[in-house]
Amino acid sequence: MKKVAILQSNYIPWKGYFDIIAAVDEFILFDEMQYTVNDWRNRNRIKTPNGLQWLTVPVLTKGRYGQKISEAEIKSSANWAKDHWKAICLNYSRAPYFKFVSERLEPYYNTADHSHVSQLNRKLIDFACEALSITTKITDSRDYVLAEGKTERIVDLCLQAGANEYISGPAAKSYLDEQLFEQRGIKLTWFDYNDYPEYPQLWGTFEHSVSIIDLLFNCGHDARRYLKHTR
Repeated sequence: MKKVAILQSNYIPWKGYFDIIAAVDEFILFDEMQYTVNDWRNRNRIKTPNGLQWLTVPVLTKGRYGQKISEAEIKSSANWAKDHWKAICLNYSRAPYFKFVSERLEPYYNTADHSHVSQLNRKLIDFACEALSITTKITDSRDYVLAEGKTERIVDLCLQAGANEYISGPAAKSYLDEQLFEQRGIKLTWFDYNDYPEYPQLWGTFEHSVSIIDLLFNCGHDARRYLKHTR
């Protein structure tokens, strides 16, 4: 039984994103979708003494309506990498595993040679998977032939990948045609993002919906314990 999940890349995603990666045998990054502004593709949140703070990677969008996520370029003149790293250090320097994690994470910000947000996201996703000891195979939708139609495209990707089961986030219930999966012999399972355990976290009331780096800085080697899947 081969399980597959398909999602767009996000910037330093939250723990649920990595939990669904850990739950499958192959995770397909689907960045051939239209880029959407004010979304998770180029931003995420960290926790601070003053509440949640957005870290946003500036992307070129003017005159580029309809561009794909894979085509979205990062503004080369912006100092976003320096600003993000400064914010990360300011708010996590007191975390138990700050030194251990920051030594491995800092190069992704100090080199700042990322031209496209999709490229940046993939590097940081790989970084977090390694830190969490997640060994799931990660591929790119561009490695496959893409069919037309929302559900048809997903079903066809599953067939090309040799999947018997497709794990989907619950938000897709509004548009996926479950019968098409059944007709092609693919089990459709809805992923449950509820009931994550809390972990030791800085700055007051616990917040689940923050970047994975929050979990890594606070829990280090034990971070995997706070996911629900162990592949």
